[in-house]
Amino acid sequence: MKLKKKIHLFSTLLMFILLVLLNVLIYFLFGKMSHNTEYEQLLGRAKELTVAISKLETEADADLVLRAFVPANGAISIVDSNDKPLKKIQSVAGLGNVNNQVKSGDSYTIDRFDGTDAFSISMPIIWPTGEVVTMNLTQLLTDVEENMRVLRYVLIGVTVFAMIPITLSSMTLGRIVTQPIEKLITAMNKSRQSGTYEKMTGVVNGNDELAQMERTFNEMMVQLEQNYRKQEQFVSNASHELKTPLTVIESYSRLLARRGLENREVVDEALNAITSETGRMKEMIEQMLDLAKSSGFQAFEFEQVDLTYLLEAAVKPLRQAYGREIIIEADGPTIVETDGKFVKQLLFILLDNARKYSDREIFTAIEDRETEVEITVRDYGKGIPQSDLPHIFDRFYRVESDRSRKTGGTGLGLSIAKEIADGLGATLSIESVVDIGTVIRVLIPKKQQRSQ
Repeated sequence: MKLKKKIHLFSTLLMFILLVLLNVLIYFLFGKMSHNTEYEQLLGRAKELTVAISKLETEADADLVLRAFVPANGAISIVDSNDKPLKKIQSVAGLGNVNNQVKSGDSYTIDRFDGTDAFSISMPIIWPTGEVVTMNLTQLLTDVEENMRVLRYVLIGVTVFAMIPITLSSMTLGRIVTQPIEKLITAMNKSRQSGTYEKMTGVVNGNDELAQMERTFNEMMVQLEQNYRKQEQFVSNASHELKTPLTVIESYSRLLARRGLENREVVDEALNAITSETGRMKEMIEQMLDLAKSSGFQAFEFEQVDLTYLLEAAVKPLRQAYGREIIIEADGPTIVETDGKFVKQLLFILLDNARKYSDREIFTAIEDRETEVEITVRDYGKGIPQSDLPHIFDRFYRVESDRSRKTGGTGLGLSIAKEIADGLGATLSIESVVDIGTVIRVLIPKKQQRSQ
C-alpha cells in the first residue's frame, strides 16, 4: 500500500474513532443529566406530597391527595414496614406493578415497562395513622427516551457530515506529505537513468520539514556534482602531472640506452634527471595520499596543546635539513584546544612552502588574542600575483609552473593545508605582493565549538 493511502486511511479511521467515542460520551452524559433532572423533579414532588400528607388526619383524605400528586405517565404506591401495599395510585394501567424498590445506597432505580424506562424513587413518610411507611414514586421516561432518540439521530448525522471534510482533509494531507517524496523519487530515478545530478523542481520556500528536505536534497546534489567534478579534475591533473616526469624518465632512459656506454656526461645528466624526477614523483604521490586522507573522514582528537612548542617542533627539522634561518616570535606558551598532530603538519607545510619559494630568512610569529590565536608565516620571496591568489588553494594549481618545477612544487601542499585548517575549525588566509613576499595567517580558536 502506498504511503498516501496509508496516511489517508489512518487519519480518516483515527478521526472516525475519535468522533464515535466523543459522540458516545456526549450521549451517555446527556442520558445521565436527564436522569438527574428526573430525579430532582420527582424528589421535589415527593417532598411536597410528604408535607401535604403530614397534615392529613384520615386515610380517605390521603387518597385524594395522592390522586392529585400522581405524575402524568406515573404512579404512587404506599407500602408499610412489612412491604404490604396500602395504597396504589397510577395514571397508566399496570405501572404500579413495576419493581420500584430502590436499593440501599442508590438514589433511584430504573426498570422497563411496556418498552419504556420507568424511573422510581422512594421516601419514608408518616401516614395519617401515625405509622411510618414508604412512598414510591414512578415516572415513565417517555420524554427522555424521545430526546435520546433525537440525540442519536443528531449525533449520527453530525458524524456522517463531519467525515466528509475529514476525508477530504486527510486526502489533502496525504498529497502534501507525499508530493515532495514523489518529487524526490522522480529526481533520483532521473539521476540513476541519466547519470546526472538531477534536482527537485518547484521547491517550496517554507520552513517546514518537507521544504527543508527539498532544499537539503538539492544542496546535496549540488555538492555531489561539485565533488564529482573535482574528482574528475583531480584524476585529470594527477595524470597530467605524473605524465611529465614519466616522459622525462623514459627519454633519459632511451638516451642512456643509445649513448650511455660512450659518454660519461650523458650518464651523469640522465641519472641526475631520473633521480630528480623520481623524487618529485615520490613527493607528489605522498602529498596526493595526504590530500585523499584529508578529504575523507579525519578522527580529530582535540585537547589542550601548546602552539609555541608545536611551532618550534616544526621549525627545528627544517633548520637542520636546509640550513635556513627561521625566526620565531612568541611570548611563552600559548595553550589552545586543538589537534596537535594536524597543527604540526599544517605548520610544516606552510614553512616548507615558504622555504621553497624564498631565499631569505623566514619569520614566524604567534599572537595570543581573546578567543583565538593567530600564527603568521612570512617570507621574502618573489610573491604571488593578485590574479593567482583566488586559486592558490586549488589542487595542482601552481604559480609559474617552471619555477615550481625547479623548486619541486606539486600544487598540492596548500590544498592539504586548507583541508586540515577546515577540519580544525581554523581560518587560513594568504596575503602576497609581487617581489616583496607572502604572509600566511592561521587563526585557531582557543576552544572548539561542541555540536549539540
